[in-house]
Amino acid sequence: MWVKICGITDEEDALTAVALGADAVGFVFAPSSRQVTVGNARDIARRLPQEILTVGVFRDQSSEFVIDTVLAAGLSGAQLHGHETPAMAQMIRPKVKALFIAFTSGSPSIGRFDEYGADALMLDAANPGSGEVFDWTLADRLPHNRRLILAGGLTPANVAEAITVMRPWGVDVSTGVEESPGRKDPLKIQAFIRAARAVQLPDRDGEGPAPFDWQESGEL
Repeated sequence: MWVKICGITDEEDALTAVALGADAVGFVFAPSSRQVTVGNARDIARRLPQEILTVGVFRDQSSEFVIDTVLAAGLSGAQLHGHETPAMAQMIRPKVKALFIAFTSGSPSIGRFDEYGADALMLDAANPGSGEVFDWTLADRLPHNRRLILAGGLTPANVAEAITVMRPWGVDVSTGVEESPGRKDPLKIQAFIRAARAVQLPDRDGEGPAPFDWQESGEL
C-alpha cells in the first residue's frame, strides 16, 4: 500500500515520515495552516532520499504558478486540489514527474478523470484538510483500473477499514497523524503506516492499475 504523508511543514517531520516508511510527502502551497514557502519546501526536499516522491499541493492556482513552484522547490510532482480544468492539467503534466488530481466525493467531474492525463485520482472529503470522513461506499462509482488515492479523515484507527472497503492503490493523510496543525506525531505516523500495510486485499486477477514508476516519467 502506497502511503503519502501530507501537510509537511518542517524537516524533522519529513525525515520522520520517510524513516517510518512513507512513500511520499506533500507540501501545501494553497492557503492553509499548513502552507509552506518555496524556500522551506526546497530546503526540506533536498534532504530526502531520491526515491521519495515530493508533491506540491495546489488549489485554484494558475498552471504557470504550479509549474514554477514545483521547479523552484525541486519537487517531483503536483497535486491539483481545486477546480482545475483538464486543459490546465495537460499544461502541467509534461513538466512534472507525477500528477495527482483530487476530487471531492460524489463530484460529477470524476467521470472526466481520464481527460486530465493524471497518474492517479485522489478522492477526498468535501472540505479537504478538515479531517472529515466521507461515505466510502462511493467506491462503486469510481473509474475502474485507475490508481485511486484515498484521503479525507483517515486515521490510524480507521485506515484499515477504509482500505478494505475502497481497495485504493494508495492512501493520503495529514490531519489524522498530527499533534497540532502542521506538526506531525511520530507515533501516529507509525501506527497509520503499519495499519495501512497490514491490510491483505484479495487478488484482483490483473484488474488493478498499472505499475507506477514516477522516476521514469515527466520531463524534470
